[in-house]
Amino acid sequence: MEIATAVDPTPTLTLQQATELTLHLYGVTITEISTLPSYRDQNFLVVDNESTKYLLKIMNSEDSKNATLLEVQTHAMYFLRQHGVPAQTAVHTTMGQLMSMEEIDCGHGTQTYCVRLLTYLPGKTIAESPVTRQDLFKVSKLAAFVDKTLQQLVSPNLDVLQKMEGTRWSLSSIPLTEGYLSVMDGDPLQVVVRAVIQQYKLYVQPKISSFQKGILHGDLNDQNILVTPVENGSHEVSGLLDFSMLMNDCYVFEVAIIIAYMMLENPSPLDVGGAVLAGWESIMVLNEDERDSLFLLVLGRLCQSVVYGRHNAKKKPDNKYILTTAKNGTRLLNKLWELGKKEVERKWFKDASTFPVS
Repeated sequence: MEIATAVDPTPTLTLQQATELTLHLYGVTITEISTLPSYRDQNFLVVDNESTKYLLKIMNSEDSKNATLLEVQTHAMYFLRQHGVPAQTAVHTTMGQLMSMEEIDCGHGTQTYCVRLLTYLPGKTIAESPVTRQDLFKVSKLAAFVDKTLQQLVSPNLDVLQKMEGTRWSLSSIPLTEGYLSVMDGDPLQVVVRAVIQQYKLYVQPKISSFQKGILHGDLNDQNILVTPVENGSHEVSGLLDFSMLMNDCYVFEVAIIIAYMMLENPSPLDVGGAVLAGWESIMVLNEDERDSLFLLVLGRLCQSVVYGRHNAKKKPDNKYILTTAKNGTRLLNKLWELGKKEVERKWFKDASTFPVS
């Protein structure tokens, strides 16, 4: 009996396929097109014959199965834009739809992918930008404003965001990384990851019921935040990208995710936590249990990033984004574990309490 092999859900459209698709769905004639980085989807920067820029986003076929969730994400982006957040919005197709389910053959059989043409936002990713502590404060303050604003989001389908809570990338799912640890066999870091998971189970899991909850962006990493330079070498946030991890979860998870990813490319990673915490707490204050769990939540996200990154890199060895995150996460995880909870927290909380708010 033949065993069916799993089909890769990641879209791999050619530039020509993407160009033709944009003309067919949106009536937009493309004069320039290039690919942009993505973890599981496919992103194209496209320019039309009037020099207007757009982002053509092709969702992976797995996530494309949940049309209701995609509709809520698209609605949330539009809602945030109305409230002054620099979020992308979807362009209507010629048929008046904000997204279209398209059957496409990328060379390994026809699959259904969700296609959206999104407005273009200027700026460079934080991963490419030398940001200051004041910049990090602004990023985190905006993130808290986003999550607070999403408390007012109205949709008959918000319950789909509840189901996202148990996904493997949620910080409530850190113990799931144990099932992937074989990718780290022979690496001394495996011991650290196991220890973090154990500490998480002992000291964080019992406190989760006391964490404040709401709708989160869920993936404010260094590739999903755009900034533009202003005076004195500082930056303004010009865009928040990729709402595909939008979920109903714990607010402190958002803070931990921002700290983890902002540290990845920062030459002084220990300076990040206090600035992020101060920015967040200028809008929403963490409670005692949330503050006490922050260190292990940051380490937990780094564990997820390293373990899942290596797991996915085996399947997609050419994806530089996955490899970079896994490499930098390894270095950072080792450093934070060596320093320990007490020392890192002392630095974060002291920096946050003395942060110059401008």
